[in-house]
Amino acid sequence: MDTKKLSGAAFLAFPDMVHMLQSELSGRLGFDSKPAAVYGELLYYPDFSLDGIYDRDSGKILDRNKLPYWARTVMLEPIEICFDSIGNGAQALKDIQRSWAPYQYQFFRRANLLQERLPYVNLKVRKFPVKIPTSPIGLWTLTSENTMIASAKTSSFIPAGQIVFEEDHENPPSRAYLKIQESLTMANLLNGTELPKAGDYCFEAGACPGGWTWVLVGLGANVYAVDRAELAPELMANPLVKFQAHDAFTLKPAEIGHCQWVFSDVICYPERLLKWVKEWLESGLVDNMICTIKMQGEPEWDIIRQFSEIPHSKIVHLNYNKHELTWIHTK
Repeated sequence: MDTKKLSGAAFLAFPDMVHMLQSELSGRLGFDSKPAAVYGELLYYPDFSLDGIYDRDSGKILDRNKLPYWARTVMLEPIEICFDSIGNGAQALKDIQRSWAPYQYQFFRRANLLQERLPYVNLKVRKFPVKIPTSPIGLWTLTSENTMIASAKTSSFIPAGQIVFEEDHENPPSRAYLKIQESLTMANLLNGTELPKAGDYCFEAGACPGGWTWVLVGLGANVYAVDRAELAPELMANPLVKFQAHDAFTLKPAEIGHCQWVFSDVICYPERLLKWVKEWLESGLVDNMICTIKMQGEPEWDIIRQFSEIPHSKIVHLNYNKHELTWIHTK
């Protein structure tokens, strides 16, 4: 076996989002280099500097906002491993640390055999609610039959940076429920924020047809849902739901009252969402907020920067996001 340290970093894009990752590297981070190697949706840049972003001595990420949102995970200490057998490849990884997840884009059978030789990590579809362990998880991928690129240190505690939930094809009124399940999971993972619970008061803007409301009442929370159109009938009849037909963005926080959670998945210009968010935060009537920042054309990076600069905030791209980002603010 032969192991070689590599410079720079490697970014694993969300599925079908390589173009957004590259656009963000250039447009938001001002990094215009071309990748030295492309392994499926894993892009390796030997000249990407992690100075001020990642501290190798402590293994801590210093500034997540300087990593691309459209990377589901980042190889922070990439290495190349050459090995002569599946057993030797697995042993090379085990000699570094316990937990590893694969990114597979070729040599699938060989990759599966190698992963089977490693200590168990949960790569299965998850059932919401789920708590993700905050223990180091490495990433590796075969670049040839006897060569891999790997990194023990990555930017995500989620294996290969992608969480997939078990889907309910019968009860939710829309697939948007997956987005709030993931965003609540990320709020817990990144900030330690507990999920909404019985007795919590939630306000949801643009709630129709009710995918997010369905998740919230399933957790036992009370939901004040506002939209111009009604929710699904079963939600309209739910005693935990109060519905108002209105433009949610024109209601003042004082009219709604103190909320443990405020949510928005409204299709609107980011500037309007930012103004609404600031109004809520300045009111002092909200503990936690989760909002989808919708994109129309190229992302407006200056507006996104303003969201990121709000104290106690995180911006993430979810597995269940498309051409959008999710802003998470927790108490």
